[in-house]
Amino acid sequence: MTETEALTFRTARAADAAAIVDLVESAYRGESGLRGWTTESNLLDGRRTNVDDVLTLIAGPHSQLLLAERDGKLMACCQLEQRGDSGYFGMFAVDPLAQGAGLGKRVLAEAERIVGETWGCATLRMTVIVQRDELIAWYGRRGYRRTGQLEPFPYGDERFGIPRRDDLRFEVLLKNLTEAAA
Repeated sequence: MTETEALTFRTARAADAAAIVDLVESAYRGESGLRGWTTESNLLDGRRTNVDDVLTLIAGPHSQLLLAERDGKLMACCQLEQRGDSGYFGMFAVDPLAQGAGLGKRVLAEAERIVGETWGCATLRMTVIVQRDELIAWYGRRGYRRTGQLEPFPYGDERFGIPRRDDLRFEVLLKNLTEAAA
C-alpha cells in the first residue's frame, strides 16, 4: 500500500468487534505479529483484548474506536477517549502486512484531528511500555514527548497479557495539539 491509496475512516460499531479483536491480536501477539514491527510477543503472552472489552469501548460515552479501511477491509484501528481537555490514544493496531507504508502515520494524524478539531482537546496522551524503544522513537518523530511519568503494568490482570518479564512499566507520552496546529 502506498500513502496515496484510498483509505476511509469510520467509527466502529458493535458488529465490528470480532474483526477489531482479530486485527489487534495479529498486530501485537502470536506468529502474525512477528511479521510487523509492533509486536509485543517478546514482552507478553496471552491475549491483547477480547470482544467484550472492545464492545465496552465502542459503547463508552466518551470513547471512540476509529477504524481505517481500504476497499472494505479493516487495515488499522485505534481507541480514542475524551478525558476533560485531553484525549487518550490507545489500542493502536495496523495490519502487520501493511506496516511500514505510512498507514500508521495517517491513522495517527486522523486521530489527532478528531481529538483536536472535533473534541477541542489541547493534548493527546498515550501510554507505551518503556521497553518499546523503537515505538517510543516512532511517536517522538511525530511530535510526542516523553513525560517521565511512569505507570505500573497491571500484573495479574490477564486482560493486558501475561508478562514475560517482571520489569514492565508504562510511560506517558504527550503531544500538545495546539502547538502542532500552529
